[in-house]
Amino acid sequence: MARRSIRRAVVATAAGLAAALALAACGGGSSGSTNASGGGGGSGNAAPTDHVLHLSFLQDPGQPPDPDVFYAGQGLLLTTNLYEGLLTYKTGTATPTLEPALATSWTESADHKTFTFQLRKGVTFHDGTPFTSAAIKASFDRRLAVNQGPAYMVTDIASITTQGDYAATIKLKHANSSFLAYMAAAYGPKMMSPTALAANKGKDNDQTYLTTHDIGTGAYTLTQAEVGAKYEMKAYDKYWGGVPYFTTVEMPVITDSSAQQLQFNNGQLAAIIHDLPSSAVSSYLTNKKYSSYTLPTMMSDYLYVNPHLPLEANKDTRLAILKAIDVDAIVKQAYFGRGVKADQVYPANMMAAQYAQQNITYDPSVLKAMVGSLSTKSLIIGYDSSSTDNQLVANLIAAELSSAGLTAKVQSYPTSETFGWVGNQKGAPDLFATTGWPDAPPPYTWAHISFDADGGLNYLGCSDPATTALIAKGLATGSDQTFSDAAQSASASGCWLNLANISDFVVGQTWLKGVADAHTVSNPNSLIVSKLSAG
Repeated sequence: MARRSIRRAVVATAAGLAAALALAACGGGSSGSTNASGGGGGSGNAAPTDHVLHLSFLQDPGQPPDPDVFYAGQGLLLTTNLYEGLLTYKTGTATPTLEPALATSWTESADHKTFTFQLRKGVTFHDGTPFTSAAIKASFDRRLAVNQGPAYMVTDIASITTQGDYAATIKLKHANSSFLAYMAAAYGPKMMSPTALAANKGKDNDQTYLTTHDIGTGAYTLTQAEVGAKYEMKAYDKYWGGVPYFTTVEMPVITDSSAQQLQFNNGQLAAIIHDLPSSAVSSYLTNKKYSSYTLPTMMSDYLYVNPHLPLEANKDTRLAILKAIDVDAIVKQAYFGRGVKADQVYPANMMAAQYAQQNITYDPSVLKAMVGSLSTKSLIIGYDSSSTDNQLVANLIAAELSSAGLTAKVQSYPTSETFGWVGNQKGAPDLFATTGWPDAPPPYTWAHISFDADGGLNYLGCSDPATTALIAKGLATGSDQTFSDAAQSASASGCWLNLANISDFVVGQTWLKGVADAHTVSNPNSLIVSKLSAG
């Protein structure tokens, strides 16, 4: 399942939208770089001498860091530093590259059904239990028992056999070219202490225990978890990778962006790693007192079209509406410094540039020529009520469609309602703008969830048999060309438009080192803290 971001940001007033759009259309401002880059060098705040790193959450993770339950954005900072999987993805690059974690090497059968892992020796869980092959089945079984969103990654396992303490073979019921990616993904199964799982199982499979404890192998262990207030991690002194520079990480919940920025500017926070509004991004990019980083991700701002409503029931009308949207102008206004216009159907960094090209070009004349013959000329453009970025996007789209002859109304919807549209589009709008990202880098993880009829993010219920068949074929074979064909088939339906590739914009004190190298392209809103230092 792909995840969605909830962002608090500063949004232009309705009265200023038309002027803002005109400025963006004329090329005002830069869309920023998708490559990691640091700035700064001026006189900023002093580096700490106590090896304590101060970060923050703008919104509470909601569910304390149980990796079999947590399934959002802010909070990955906890789960990815407390827990480890068999594999991981390389940091500091836009190219998703599998690397060893608790498995040192692995093999995959040609039919994508059998996977063998050689395991790392000398690793202990935070409760002191040695990591061995026994942890794999215990951890997978626990994920299945909890049966929350990430459980699908292990539901197709047919058997797990061990070859001593440091090797294991996993066999699947069906071919899955994405299985290794699941093992490395931020939301993938993490290894948990079998001893601790058994001791604290209770009636809810350890869920109560893991609201205030962790049982992972990561560089840090959880020492404080107060929902709505603050979280704390301390370095694990027996970590197999060595003790990190920062021995304590303090993460208060600061729910107001202005207050968060004030604390950062005063030196109380080492960095802000997520959810800065465009106005703040613009300011920090030019402020030499700090270092700023525009880091690659797989986040997209996506537009969904509802084929069940009269105006969009016809494919040609859907495509005409999408062609009437000046995506480049909208992205420059809404995502200045942290986003660029998408040129592929899939999120960025998922496929090579020659694949999955998005061939819907800006041409408002198509819709203008069609408007007179339409029986319905009004539509609703929806956005998640907690996302003011997409409030701006929706208003800008409304202005453009209105200029093409339609009557466009913008309306917000709570997250609980938007997920309720999946499988039942009653009450859904004509268009819906939202931000999301895949669970893992392979294109299947986005194609299935957005384009298949039973996809968890197919909010407005558009699908066609040809696209579904291509997605299933791609899962079994892993063929880039097949997934590219699936994407272009989906795009040709007029039901989806990838608006923007969104970067992680991070601003840090100039003394904070290693930010770009601590970032993983598939893990938004997070850093691997053990790769950070001060200097």
